[in-house]
Amino acid sequence: MRFTAKTATLLASSIPATLGLYVQELSNVKWTLSSEALNRTVPGYLPSQAHLDLLKAGVIGEPYHGLNDFNQRWIAESNWTYTSDTITGLKKGVESTWLVFDGLDTFTTVQFCGEHIASTDNQFRQYSFDVSQALKNCKGDPVLSINFGSAPNIVNAIAKDPKSAVWPEGVQMTYEYPNRWFMRKESSDFGWDWGPAFAPAGPWKPAYIVQLEKAKGVYVLNTDLDLYRKGQINHLPADQSQPWVVNASIDFLGTLPHDSSMSIEFRDFETGEVLTSRALNNVTVSGNSITGTTVLDGVSPKLWWPLGLGDQNLYNVTVTVTGGQKQTLAQVTKRTGFRTIFLNQRNITEAQLAQGIAPGANWHFEVNGHEFYAKGSNLIPPDVFWPRATEDKMARLFDAVVAGNQNMLRVWSSGAYLHDFIYDLADERGILLWSEFQFSDALYPVDDVFLDNVAAEILYNVRRVNHHPSLALWAGGNEIESLMLPIVKSKAPEQYEKYVGEYEKLYVSLILPLVYENTRSITYSPSSTTEGYLDIDLSDPVPMKERYHNLTAGSYYGDTDFYNYDSSVSFNSHVYPVGRFANEFGYHSMPSLQTWQQAVEPKDLHFNSSTVMLRNHHYPAGGTFTDNYHNTSLGMGEMTIAVQRYYPIPDKLDTVANFSAWCHATQLFQADMYKSEIQFYRRGSGMPERQLGSLYWQLEDIWQAPSWAGIEYGGRWKVLHYVARDIYQPVIASPFWNYTTGDLELYVTSDLWESTTGKVNLTWLDLSGRPIPNNAGTPGSVPFSVGALNTTKIYGTSIGNLTLSDPKDAVLILSLSGEGYLPNSDEKTTFTHKNHFTSVWPKDLSLVDPKLEISYNAQSKKFTVEAKSGVSLYTWLDYPAGVVGYFDENAFVLLPGQKKEIGFEVQEDNTDGKWVREVTVQSLWNQTIEN
Repeated sequence: MRFTAKTATLLASSIPATLGLYVQELSNVKWTLSSEALNRTVPGYLPSQAHLDLLKAGVIGEPYHGLNDFNQRWIAESNWTYTSDTITGLKKGVESTWLVFDGLDTFTTVQFCGEHIASTDNQFRQYSFDVSQALKNCKGDPVLSINFGSAPNIVNAIAKDPKSAVWPEGVQMTYEYPNRWFMRKESSDFGWDWGPAFAPAGPWKPAYIVQLEKAKGVYVLNTDLDLYRKGQINHLPADQSQPWVVNASIDFLGTLPHDSSMSIEFRDFETGEVLTSRALNNVTVSGNSITGTTVLDGVSPKLWWPLGLGDQNLYNVTVTVTGGQKQTLAQVTKRTGFRTIFLNQRNITEAQLAQGIAPGANWHFEVNGHEFYAKGSNLIPPDVFWPRATEDKMARLFDAVVAGNQNMLRVWSSGAYLHDFIYDLADERGILLWSEFQFSDALYPVDDVFLDNVAAEILYNVRRVNHHPSLALWAGGNEIESLMLPIVKSKAPEQYEKYVGEYEKLYVSLILPLVYENTRSITYSPSSTTEGYLDIDLSDPVPMKERYHNLTAGSYYGDTDFYNYDSSVSFNSHVYPVGRFANEFGYHSMPSLQTWQQAVEPKDLHFNSSTVMLRNHHYPAGGTFTDNYHNTSLGMGEMTIAVQRYYPIPDKLDTVANFSAWCHATQLFQADMYKSEIQFYRRGSGMPERQLGSLYWQLEDIWQAPSWAGIEYGGRWKVLHYVARDIYQPVIASPFWNYTTGDLELYVTSDLWESTTGKVNLTWLDLSGRPIPNNAGTPGSVPFSVGALNTTKIYGTSIGNLTLSDPKDAVLILSLSGEGYLPNSDEKTTFTHKNHFTSVWPKDLSLVDPKLEISYNAQSKKFTVEAKSGVSLYTWLDYPAGVVGYFDENAFVLLPGQKKEIGFEVQEDNTDGKWVREVTVQSLWNQTIEN
């Protein structure tokens, strides 16, 4: 099945089919945008943001072009007003009229019929305002006006207020605009080390006028649908033998009679067959929420599984609220799935110790009672301007996630809470979403006003997305415990306990109970990276006692977050952290020439041009804006030195070709480093640390610039995403080389749930493709048997023991073939994997021109690549601008005489198919030649 926008509209609709309810979408009203900074009006839209409407009106150029990150700062530093045309078609004689905003970014003053209605200060909340009296007082036709204040200016003013919180010097981190911790707005709008600081403003989500007749119906604002096993609680594993429980809660506008009843119906999403239909029990109306529950005794739904672990079985669930006369007062349909998802942070058991697992505590996910290996990456905002993150664009991105063999994305905080349609995409494709509340790399206020604002934000978003089976976790924020508290300890040790207390006040005492009160099915962790907890007592004012630094030598706790920009140790696995789970790690690289050309003038297409350098925000400008050359030169230098250490240095005569080759070289380093680290973490599944997850930083780009991404802005795959797809296959063969001692070990790693057997062929060749005599002293093949979710060493030797006449002219080809069962499958599957190893760095190899040839078969729609002479390392197929998609395979080894057929998945084509004529192929050899 494939998700469609039409289906999304049907399932996400919160407008019940009841009499006495009238809803007008404000996107259908004409709008204007104005500002004193502009001195005129232009057409406005809803949903939208000021930058987008100015672009559409021709006032500004594309914000992402050139140095507009700096040149268009005047927009963020100005106030902007959205004004509607007169709003017609409103009903007279109704009981109440409401304005409903699903998202306002961020500081606003709302006027209706010339009256001040409200002010808002949270991008992440849904707002509803009763404008009944204002409408009655209205002279003439009503007009709606929304003034958006400058977020940079407003938070600066808040920071200067003597009553505002103050933190120790040197603790808070400014990327470009300061004081982001005072706002409930996307923090990365103020800059990050991978993105610009446009700080947009506007009505970024839909808005409505809702009118209600008395006692005839209500308007559904939000729905909390919780599916869990009987007796389940967030921090404990569910008993899979227990029946499912449904807790349904609806937030509404209007009035419900106290004798209202609720019923629920589940239908199979594919077949439409009714699974069950029944009344809900214990129905209560509290304030503007109605809640009911039922135990689904005797019901056996098909379970929802993440990608690679089973099918994504989904159900449409309809909740109906009925009045005393059996009239329908509200009805809402959502799409959901039955699954339990649990983050296990419990102590290592005696049984686990007996299996060879090191003492300490677990830190891994379990779905439907099964532990599994989480393979994936970190999702950042796909665009600075969220209205540009369309369903089609996000569907293409999630298709790339599926093609990349990833089953989990960490939805990083300091972006925005994802739209419902994005969770729908994840539900349908089997991608688990580790989701975070929007706090990142900062200390935040803990005064009552701030906490009340946060509480409303948490409540709305937990309830809004709780029905999605893809929702895997709620984390309090990003790197608060693992980064911010240690910074406080180093900068202001005498105040450390105070800020630990403030951390617990926000993330433990406030947020944890809000999560637990609104979902039984999702685990909560106060920070993205932690050492786990010592105890949970929900009756305690601080209900979770964090472990912090209460560690025992020889024991493992928690998840790891690791960056090291000293490229001299990038391939030294001894510097990688040993833990239970890796949720962030990486190194930056350049995007491709084609992606640079989307945003940069031809004259600027060289590695250290001013424009290229200033678009690199690693290291962040720190509030200095355009004076960023010192910081950016450090980041550019890290990429340059990494290439020089390990790969052939491009030196082409054509400057654009040389720029392209350098960009590609940084991607080779990035991909190889991630491959090395992912192999290490995956091998940890069979080591004492019992490591069960690796989520690299980061999945995709927010714009065209150097970053840690594997997918460039626009959808083009870097080398990284191809290599990650390969190394995330279910069963892999991996070489581990200790280049300081010369030791070489070969492992087979499997994330299947049953044992797998097979063999790995070992073939030593010189770079012309000729077999090395006696196979360099290694066996030709090695059998393996690897246990469930485990790893096994299949061979070990020392490079000094190999009979290599010239290590610079030798490559070991690993070819795995095995048989086993995919999870939840009764059919035996053949698994294959290829890898390679060289005992010198790529720059030191005696490369041979492989004389690559490429052809295209229009009938099969496949390319054929052949190496006529020599081993082709890092064989790379490239395609021109105008098309978006990905090859079946890329960045592979091709042996002389070997022909490989490769397809291309077209996601978008603006060339009418002409792109196929411009596909090229190259290898590492091409990095060494001048032309």
